[in-house]
Parts: sequence; C-alpha cells; structure tokens
Amino acid sequence: MHPADPSAIPSYRAAPARTRSLVRVALDWLAMTGALLYWGILGLLVTIICGTLSFILPRKAGERFGRQVHHYIFRYFVVYLDATGLLKVDLSALEKLGRISTPIIVAPNHASLWDAVFIIARLPQAICVMKNAILRNPFLGGGSRLSGYIPNGATPRMIRDAAEALRRGGQLLLFPEGTRTRPCERWINPLKGGCALIALRARVPVYPVFIRSNTRFLQKGWPLWRPPAFPIEIDISVGEPLLPEKAESASGFTTRLQRVYDQELAKSHPLRRQTGV
Repeated sequence: MHPADPSAIPSYRAAPARTRSLVRVALDWLAMTGALLYWGILGLLVTIICGTLSFILPRKAGERFGRQVHHYIFRYFVVYLDATGLLKVDLSALEKLGRISTPIIVAPNHASLWDAVFIIARLPQAICVMKNAILRNPFLGGGSRLSGYIPNGATPRMIRDAAEALRRGGQLLLFPEGTRTRPCERWINPLKGGCALIALRARVPVYPVFIRSNTRFLQKGWPLWRPPAFPIEIDISVGEPLLPEKAESASGFTTRLQRVYDQELAKSHPLRRQTGV
C-alpha cells in the first residue's frame, strides 16, 4: 500500500491563525460599537447638562466647567481606544504646552475629524475655534457653547473674540487650514489668514502641532461607514513657537507658518502622509 500523497492531506495548521483573525475582527467591531455608544450617550448627556447649566452658572465658571468636562470625556475616550487596541497614540509631546502659563495659539494641521479630541485630552482649558455647525450639533453643541468655544471663519467677530480670550490668559486651539486637509494636497491645505490675524492682534506665539497617521480614517473624503484597519496609529509632535515679527503682515506670517508645516510634514517618517491612500 502506497503512502498517501502529502499534498492531498488537508492541513489544519492555518485554522488557529484564521480563528484568531476572526476573533480579532469581532473584538474590534465590539470595541468600535462601544466607542460609538460612549460618544453618543455621553455627548447627549453633556449637551443636556451643560445646556441647563448655561442658564445657572456665571459665564466664567461655566466656561471652566465646560472645558474640564470636555477634557475628561476626551481623555478617557483616548484611554478606552488604547485599552481596546483600536488606537496607538502618544500624547506626551503635548504636555509641554500644558505647562505654559502664558497665552499661546496651539495650531495643528487638520488631518481628521477627531484631531481636537487628542489636543483637548491633554490641554484641559483649551479654547477651541470650531465650525459653527458643531456648536449646533446635538452631541457636541451644549458643552461647546458652555465652554465658550468660538465659531470659526476669518470674520472680525471671530478675530476679536479669539484675541480677547488670549488676553484673558487662555490657550487657543485653532486649525490654520480652516478645514480638514484635502486628499489632493501633498502635505497640508493652503493656510487661511485667521491664525495670523489673531496672533498679530494678540501678540502671542503660535505653536505648530504636527499630526500624522497610518490611515485616512475620518479624513476628508473618508465615508463614515467605512471601517479602518486596526490599530490606528497616530503621531503628534510640537514644533518651535513662531512669534509675529514687528511690522510683519498677516500674509507674511501665514507664508512663514505654511513653510514650517510643509518642511516638517515632508520629512521622512513611518507615518508620513501618502497621497491617494
């Protein structure tokens, strides 16, 4: 009797790996569902509670409370994502910004929808400049309004409100692009003039923050229903501060700031942006 042809004998060695892969996918989906529930339930609760408190608390106390609430919600959201293996991110580079006691503008490139989450998770009293539509959002609007967050757009009112917040000693979180980076851009969108106008008016330094990721998840053009590959990897670093020079124009400062982003984001890095991905 001839021995059986080894090639005809089915191999089961791949089965455990395949099973582990299916289990990992199931766990990722379960963790993602938990993240959505965390965001949705807490978002609605914060809107209801903060919306009520806005009629009770004095303005200054309300703003501090609202910002602290956002800080803890975002902080533990990041902890959850890290614990479940959905996200790998190191926010330690932002700690030096938290130790600065003077007014500054924190200016990240706007890679994706959740960039502000990572910044506020480390900067408890950051004053965020955000889209007006978010201030009307049922999950984020109530808390954002109580926190004194500022609607974006290079309007005289926005410039005035932001400069006034800085004069009171705040840390302003502002995305100089004004919107998320477009997929067609190599590194970053052309910067808007709002950041320069505020820096010139308030005479404060701008700290560029560089955000890189291994995925286009939640970036412009990414469908909300499309899941990413896990774990998501995000790198955040902080550049040297830029202070408006004497008699420098807003366009000149914007050009100088644009050059800083282009040069830094073009550097070799494991998570360097790839166009068309």
